[in-house]
Amino acid sequence: MGHREDLLAGAKRCLEEKGWSRTTARDIVAASGANLASIGYHYGSKDALMREALFASMGDWADDVQRSFEADAPAGEGPDTGLRERFEARWARVLELFDKHQAVWRSQLEAILQVQHDPELRAAFGRAQPEGRQGMVGLIHGIDERDVDEETSRVMGSFYMTLVSGMIVQMAIDPDLMPSAHDLVEAMRRIVGDAPDAPATPNAPVG
Repeated sequence: MGHREDLLAGAKRCLEEKGWSRTTARDIVAASGANLASIGYHYGSKDALMREALFASMGDWADDVQRSFEADAPAGEGPDTGLRERFEARWARVLELFDKHQAVWRSQLEAILQVQHDPELRAAFGRAQPEGRQGMVGLIHGIDERDVDEETSRVMGSFYMTLVSGMIVQMAIDPDLMPSAHDLVEAMRRIVGDAPDAPATPNAPVG
């Protein structure tokens, strides 16, 4: 690898080991074997390198999930599987790989908290949103993300991204609090009305 690739690999390693906020330029240099001047030469700034490393690491997670699906179809999934069953089967696998990549997700959460004060970081997240939505639909629906239309990306992709964001926050607080794939399906089932009415609240006012 050249210095550019070494720096990117080093920055990704720092995200895993130290997180977004605590990584310094010298940390990246130590992890990559490059030098401080090469950061500016290849990326313009340490912040630009960190942005690229963060989104590359998130892409690594998506690639890992896709490879997992291709190598071993989730339990209970077949050619006639409906979307509800497919979601539960695939989301269970997604959660398994959340744990493997949890350091990257924590770094993403740290970065998101900085967007209000960093216009370039905010813009980078904004540019990544459409691709992220399409990618999530592709992963969960088991289709090529290039075949995901704009409306499905906007509706379903946004929903899946919202779930991911919530999972990141709960994982950062306490991974044991994260709902299972079955819990999410059950919650959605109740929301859309495919469940018995909840019992009335005791002593609730009438009329």
